[in-house]
Amino acid sequence: MDSTSIITQVANPKDEEIACNQEKVSQSDGSLKIKRKRSIFGTFLCCLRDYNVEPTSNHGSRPPVLAAGENGTPAKSPVKYLLPERNTSDYGKNCVVIDLDETLVHSSFKPISNADFIVPVEIDGTVHQVYVLKRPHVDQFLQKMGELFECVLFTASLAKYADPVADLLDKWGVFQARLFRESCVFHRGNYVKDLSRLGRELRRVIIVDNSPASYIFHPENAVAVQSWFDDMTDTELLDLIPVFEALSVEDDVCDALSSLRGR
Repeated sequence: MDSTSIITQVANPKDEEIACNQEKVSQSDGSLKIKRKRSIFGTFLCCLRDYNVEPTSNHGSRPPVLAAGENGTPAKSPVKYLLPERNTSDYGKNCVVIDLDETLVHSSFKPISNADFIVPVEIDGTVHQVYVLKRPHVDQFLQKMGELFECVLFTASLAKYADPVADLLDKWGVFQARLFRESCVFHRGNYVKDLSRLGRELRRVIIVDNSPASYIFHPENAVAVQSWFDDMTDTELLDLIPVFEALSVEDDVCDALSSLRGR
């Protein structure tokens, strides 16, 4: 396995000048555009099975198990959702799904002198060092998200890299669940985070991600952020806190996000 294939990243314009021959994501999606980069770097190899399915609507958080059909037809299997039942402390809260790479952190196999973490990752019998830089204000952002929402980490990177990074990043236990590449749907060359598979009402789910391809099934639920690499003057996460404070009390986040886009 190529060492870079454990992390799903977008290209850093400072380091990557070669255009990737990839399918371009439509620029007309309805996500909330704060600021963002749209080039996606790498469709990486993995053992993920190819679902290649269109998303299904899920307006209820836990639909009932279907009974046997008429005339003795077999009962359909109940849907298996990606998330467990809510913790008692999260009842009544909206759910926010947060990306990792280039949203909260930037990671590299090249040494970074001011790295916040250095995470050893074993690949094909060899231990590689991954250098991780935290986005400015990420600590304040995560703590506030944990107060306001049921928080889920959802990354298209592999767990062997992303899980130890999350352990170091989330010192407060903000993330109630962590989802990795195997929980994505591989759709037209991209790892898509299908929110309908979470087991939460879509009208109460927000996804925060720098990659439009990640939320192509549900752009109306998205708060798009700019891809971050190493700009230590960046304030996007800090600037988003008031937006999420308002969204946390909405019964339908899609309507609220649509109103924000219309301003």
